[in-house]
Amino acid sequence: MRQGGLVSAFPSARGQLAEGAVGRPAIDWEQRYRRTVITSDTVTTAVVVAGIGNFFGVRDAANWHEKWGILAFGTELLVLGALAVSRSWSPAVLGQGAEEFRRLGRSLFMATVVLALGGIALTSRNIKLWIFVAVPAIAIVTMVARYVLRLWLHRQRKEGRCLRPVLAAGSPATVRDLITRTRRFPHLGWRVDAVCTTDSPGLDGGGRLDGVPVVGPLSDVADHVRRDGYRVVAITPDPHWTPHRLQRLAWNLEGSDAEMVVAPVLMEVAGPRLHVDAVLGIPLLRVSMPAFTGGRRAIKAVVDRLGAAVLLTLFAPLMLFVALLVLVDSRGGVFYRQRRVGKDGREFTIVKFRTMVAGADRARAALADRNEGAGLLFKLRRDPRVTRVGTVLRRYSIDELPQLFNVLTGSMSLVGPRPPLPEESAAYGPDIRRRLLVKPGLTGLWQISGRSDLPWDEAVRLDLRYVEDWSLALDTVILWKTLRAVVHGQGAY
Repeated sequence: MRQGGLVSAFPSARGQLAEGAVGRPAIDWEQRYRRTVITSDTVTTAVVVAGIGNFFGVRDAANWHEKWGILAFGTELLVLGALAVSRSWSPAVLGQGAEEFRRLGRSLFMATVVLALGGIALTSRNIKLWIFVAVPAIAIVTMVARYVLRLWLHRQRKEGRCLRPVLAAGSPATVRDLITRTRRFPHLGWRVDAVCTTDSPGLDGGGRLDGVPVVGPLSDVADHVRRDGYRVVAITPDPHWTPHRLQRLAWNLEGSDAEMVVAPVLMEVAGPRLHVDAVLGIPLLRVSMPAFTGGRRAIKAVVDRLGAAVLLTLFAPLMLFVALLVLVDSRGGVFYRQRRVGKDGREFTIVKFRTMVAGADRARAALADRNEGAGLLFKLRRDPRVTRVGTVLRRYSIDELPQLFNVLTGSMSLVGPRPPLPEESAAYGPDIRRRLLVKPGLTGLWQISGRSDLPWDEAVRLDLRYVEDWSLALDTVILWKTLRAVVHGQGAY
């Protein structure tokens, strides 16, 4: 489990406490939600299997009960078995980041391989239907169903329900950072209800830390957990936490319903790059190198070009209509071309629909004192250079559709950091220049997290996080969430 840079260090017991006052029995929403997900996966798989059998008329074939019934039952059994083996129904991943969909994809791939091997062994002629149609259809439907359930869960959490009560234990500064993060991202499911910390002048009046009650010193963590029933014990950095004391705390929490989570005092690194190894009886946290080349990058490049080609085909009528609107609305060309900086600092020309009046670049200097952009960005919420059509195009990011040609030619990716201007790139420090280790993207974490409303340091942090923690599963989640961000138009101006 990972929350705001925290990495799970000890296995979780089955949660028994849910919403409600700490220490009071409450409805076990975690297990209820898990049962709902299992039911959803089972029902959607059965419906897809039955629908495919009927649609392709397999029932009308001779011995349909052998050719359809056995394969259908076997396909569903394989899919559900693979989901169970891959721990895709673990409460620790349900509703949590890209790991849920990564496990779901791994499970369906496993089922496909076993189904193919079984078809070869049984010399079945109908196996192709189930491998190339049934399993992909199951993948699409189950992922959509999981996403709908996740939206419901996140809505509940934003309203203060379905949250895990957390006891945070560490220095006041690191605990305060954890409290801030949990309040900023309630959809992740944590609510800090109590704090154990060292004495500090930074505490609020009445023994509180950012409004959260301080219930005792760090030495009393286990006692408070057993008495009040916290679901998560979040250990943040403090000199008090020696290896011996952490081990002793883990022993004292055995038999409770609490999950112990420890911040490793590292830079923000995602789960796929973190591995716990036992060397000579010492648990070591191994951080693998970020993947800038290799097989996964090759797959990403292929997906980028195929995806761009498909999207250009689908959006061709819309792009033609938009081009006519741009021409009618104001004088100037249809497209706006601008130099941007891509992978390894190489410059390329980005293509967008024109959303400003002709000569807008020359008028920028006169508007410099009105800049509302964060950091190195130049942005105006009510930019007088933007045309009427351009306002609509920007709100729904339609002006960026021509960048699919940049993706098709290889200068950009579907998902990646925001492509900077040459003058922005020239002002980058060594840390921020790590954004240039990968291709810039048509969308990215910045796109689904607020776009122009983001503070500069937060936008940089998101881009660097993507560079360090990139994965195919994360790309899939970002692409999916981009649709919602575009429809809402938040931060687009």
